[in-house]
Amino acid sequence: MSYVGPDIDPPRPRRSPLRRTLTVVLSALVPGALLGWLAFEALGGSDDGGPGRVTGAASSTGGPASAGGDPDGRPGASASQSPTASAPGGGGSLVGKVVVIDPGHNPANFEHTAEINRKVDIGTHKKECDTTGTATNSGYSEAAFTLDVAHRLRALLEREGATVKLTQDADRPYGPCVDERARIGNSARADAVVSVHADGAATGQRGFHVILPGAVHAGAADTRAIVAPSRELGELIADDFAESTDTSPSNYVGDGTGLVTREDLGGLNLSTVPKVFIECGNMRDSKDAALLTSGAWRQKAAQGISEGIVSFLRG
Repeated sequence: MSYVGPDIDPPRPRRSPLRRTLTVVLSALVPGALLGWLAFEALGGSDDGGPGRVTGAASSTGGPASAGGDPDGRPGASASQSPTASAPGGGGSLVGKVVVIDPGHNPANFEHTAEINRKVDIGTHKKECDTTGTATNSGYSEAAFTLDVAHRLRALLEREGATVKLTQDADRPYGPCVDERARIGNSARADAVVSVHADGAATGQRGFHVILPGAVHAGAADTRAIVAPSRELGELIADDFAESTDTSPSNYVGDGTGLVTREDLGGLNLSTVPKVFIECGNMRDSKDAALLTSGAWRQKAAQGISEGIVSFLRG
């Protein structure tokens, strides 16, 4: 503590008569003004929507906050319970935008092998309606993985105000077939479509990759108009997915870019709106499988995909 000298009060200056008069006047006026302001506030105050005032009933959350499950994969927890659940930016930024999420495969496909093995036209040739997908060595299926990530992704995008549709929600006996999956996005006039998958490559092959549509013009397929916007969408998702999940692009396809172009996928060939696939990792590799089976990591995966979509739709 600094020394300030003896504790002696200095002589006080005498107040002038004018100062005493002003003091009396102000003492009478201030309480009256204060009472008037309090009455004004009690009656509702100003209607200018200034700082600290809520005007109207609308909120800025942009939609439900549920993330589709807690970090351990148990359903029912809200997004606020996960540290990675918040979507980028403010709520409502995607109002008016339509996003279609395509969870790869169907959990019941294995019970309908005849139906999913029938061939459908994908423009360049005919291909099986769908497949059962892959699984980890412990039996966690790709179909279960994709549906879980789709639910988490839907919640994040709805928080941003987007209208989100799923091509399937385990609400049908099998499929849909790859051609129908494309038609669902087309019919919705989606601003973006993302098909969620996990790969079934050899052990030691790790990482994610995003599949882009090639320029196809054959039969019912014509992707020429969506090649450029789909690449932009895919590049943004790849960047944000890598950052959110702290994982690397595939070490077995894409030359380290995390981007692969294909012309043999009906879901891309028949799309008339921007669309990409993402293979989130390799279910057959034990290290990747440890991530894919983690609810906390699946939340990060959904977050990364969401951020890429949001960046794309914001332009």
